[in-house]
Amino acid sequence: MSTRGAARRLSLALLCAGVAGLAAGCSGGSGAPAAKSSQAVKVGVRSIPGLGQVLVTSKGYALYVFEPDHHRAVTCTGACAGTWPPLMQPSGADLIGGPGVQKGLLGSDPDPAGGRVVTYDGWPLYGYTGDVQPAQATGQDIDTNGGEWYVIQPSGQPLLVPLR
Repeated sequence: MSTRGAARRLSLALLCAGVAGLAAGCSGGSGAPAAKSSQAVKVGVRSIPGLGQVLVTSKGYALYVFEPDHHRAVTCTGACAGTWPPLMQPSGADLIGGPGVQKGLLGSDPDPAGGRVVTYDGWPLYGYTGDVQPAQATGQDIDTNGGEWYVIQPSGQPLLVPLR
């Protein structure tokens, strides 16, 4: 396996751990599916340098919206979802909003690949494999996979500014 491939697999593993803790489709180091020890997906708010307050996973990883989703449906699938994994809501799991998150804006939509993707104010939420530690937003204002990617503010609005 190449160094780049190993780094990408590590980034994806870290993102899977951070995106939902127990995101559907992620597996542990042994290759076995991650055990479901909790039936909740938590979305929080964190200040990210250069951007301010944005939505994050329970592990502090930035959450993004994809402009082509047009505030309505999951359009990042296949290879796109390999780089921008959707925040999945396992069957029966509750959605929990931490301080600063408007619980009424949390929801979910069907994922064309199966399961449900967590939404905020109608926007499907995604992680980014380029963020390898909490409080990063290296995917902010990237134009790839057919559109722009932005972090999302607690108000439910995408932050349409480049990372400073």
